Amino acid sequence: MEQEEDLFQVSISTTAASTAPPPRRRPICDNCSRPNPVCICHTLPAQPIPTTTQIIILHHPHEAQHKLSTTPVLTKCLANTTALVGRRLRRGNSPLLDQLPPAIYLFPSTHTSPAVNLSRLRDADSPASNHTPSVLIVFDATWKHAKEMVSASEDYLGKFAKRVCLDFDENEIGGSIYDSDLILRKEPFGGCVSTMEAVARTLRVLEPNGPEIEARLIEVLREMVRLQASFLKPMKPRPKLLKKPKKKMAEEVECGSS
Repeated sequence: MEQEEDLFQVSISTTAASTAPPPRRRPICDNCSRPNPVCICHTLPAQPIPTTTQIIILHHPHEAQHKLSTTPVLTKCLANTTALVGRRLRRGNSPLLDQLPPAIYLFPSTHTSPAVNLSRLRDADSPASNHTPSVLIVFDATWKHAKEMVSASEDYLGKFAKRVCLDFDENEIGGSIYDSDLILRKEPFGGCVSTMEAVARTLRVLEPNGPEIEARLIEVLREMVRLQASFLKPMKPRPKLLKKPKKKMAEEVECGSS
C-alpha cells in the first residue's frame, strides 16, 4: 500500500512539472530584433543608408548565435547588404556573385595569399587601382573559423575577387572599439576589428561619401556596445602562458622528487 502511495505521489509531481508554464522569454524588439533592454532603434538610421557598393556577408552559423554579432545591425543600417549563413562561398550561394562581378574580400595577408592594403586601393601606382570593386565580401566569424571559411572559398573567389586587408600593425595592441572602449571581445592584435568596423573602414575608401557613412556606422556600434556592456562582464585580457626552458623544468622535477 505504501509503495502504491509513493508511485501516486511521483505521478502527481511529474504531472505538475509537465504542466508548469515555460520560462518567459525576454520581449524582443520587432524592428532591431534585439531584447528590449538593449534595443538600438533610437540610434539606427531612419532609412537604411544607400551605397554604390553591394555588401555580401558570409555569416558563420556559430557567430549567428552570438549576442555581440554586428551582422544583423549592418543589415539594418545599409540598404545594399545581404547576409548569407554558411561556412564557404561557392556558385549557387548568391545570384550576384554568380555573375562574377568585380569584388574585393577582406582578410589579412599571408605568405601564400597576399592581400592589397586598403589604403592602396585608390593609389595610382597600385595594381589594385584599376580594379574598381562593385562588391565587398566580408566573413563574420571567430578568427579561427574565418580563416577556414576563406580557405574553403578562395578557389571560387579567385575567379573575380581580390583579397584586401585593413592597414594594421601586429605589434600594436587594441584598435577595436571592443578593445579600446570596453574589452567585451578580445582581438588577437591591433587592426583586428569587428565586422561592422571593418565594413565602415572599407566604405570610407570605396564610397564617395565614405567618411560620413563610416561615422554613422561607428556611432551605431558604439551605442550597441555601450548598452550591451551594462549586462555583460567585460573580458579581461588573457595572460600568455610562457613555456619554461627544458633545463629549468628538469631541475624543478629533481627538487620535487628529492
